[in-house]
Amino acid sequence: MKDKKGKIGFQHALAGLRAVFKSEWNFRFHVISMMLVFIAGLLFELSQLEWALIILVIGMVLLTELLNTAIEKMIDYLRPEVHPKARFIKDAAAGAVLVSSIVAVLIGLIIFLPKLLSIL
Repeated sequence: MKDKKGKIGFQHALAGLRAVFKSEWNFRFHVISMMLVFIAGLLFELSQLEWALIILVIGMVLLTELLNTAIEKMIDYLRPEVHPKARFIKDAAAGAVLVSSIVAVLIGLIIFLPKLLSIL
């Protein structure tokens, strides 16, 4: 690795986000979903508590997607050949993303469904 002098950790973090955004379709999907939820939140004038919950679950999904990507890349680097234990690790990390996404959808339904039904 190059010497870190002249660069701060924040720059590396942004570079990591850019790299994951460019290379991972699932991360881009989650970011687009996040933007749509933000637009819906503005349209439905969410309360502070509702915004806090939405921001929390969006952060949870993006975080698990980033960690999943890092774990998958590390496994591919350390064990490029197919191995049952490597597969298990990658599947478990992907499962974490699925769980966080399901929780986010459930929270979204709890918040947005009553608002949608009230205008119908």
